[in-house]
Amino acid sequence: MRTNKVLALALTMCTITISAISQKKAPTVLLDYYFNNEWQHPAGRDSVRFHYTWEDPANSGFSKLGDIFKSQGFSLASLETAPSADNLGKASVYIIADPDIENENPHPHYLAPADVQVIVAWVKAGGVLVLMGNDKGNAEFEHFNLLAEAFGIHFNEDCVNHVVGQDREPGTIHTPANDPIFKAPLQLYMKDVASLRLSAPAKPAIINNGATLAATARLGKGIVFAVGDPWIYNEYIDNHILPAPFQNTAGATAWVGWLKAQVK
Repeated sequence: MRTNKVLALALTMCTITISAISQKKAPTVLLDYYFNNEWQHPAGRDSVRFHYTWEDPANSGFSKLGDIFKSQGFSLASLETAPSADNLGKASVYIIADPDIENENPHPHYLAPADVQVIVAWVKAGGVLVLMGNDKGNAEFEHFNLLAEAFGIHFNEDCVNHVVGQDREPGTIHTPANDPIFKAPLQLYMKDVASLRLSAPAKPAIINNGATLAATARLGKGIVFAVGDPWIYNEYIDNHILPAPFQNTAGATAWVGWLKAQVK
């Protein structure tokens, strides 16, 4: 009888250990819904949150990006409140994309110094932060830069890689074979992007026609990836609109893999 009890206890401990290992293998990617908080108001129907959200299946959403994260073992979550040590503590990756301006939300939540303090502390402790801006007229810059500048990154209030009509050439980016993030020579598409100005500890990650479009910055145990556009939303993550030579799906897959590799 004692042998059976010992065996049962061992099996229980084994189950707990396997469960703990399983949890470690499922990092959470947390998408901000507080600084980016846009809603549609269809006539006769309930208001619907949209634009760079996991749930938005239209061209404006991040649903296809969410599928790539899930395919690489991530759990998806969203944050409808201001960041705190508690709610960020549950995340491995935290994404802030396109903070609101007043024509997107009449009462925008601007990043405040207290938010910056919380997020910087989380990064120093090992968090992986993703900052996605947008071009002039479609993004909030002043308060977003309070956070970005804590890592040596400044979003310029401009618009590079400007695309007019169906001429895709100005939005074309070629990555080198030894690229530390994308790993291979890819033809990516990124249109109407805010360029970046960098200082230590930030380093360029994507440079195109002399403009820095993306950057990384290490701080403490964590890292930041910043880019001047939410470039892999549903409209441009695959080839249902983009011509076949563009490889944004492969680029997004490699980028998510790189983010996962940064998780402590």
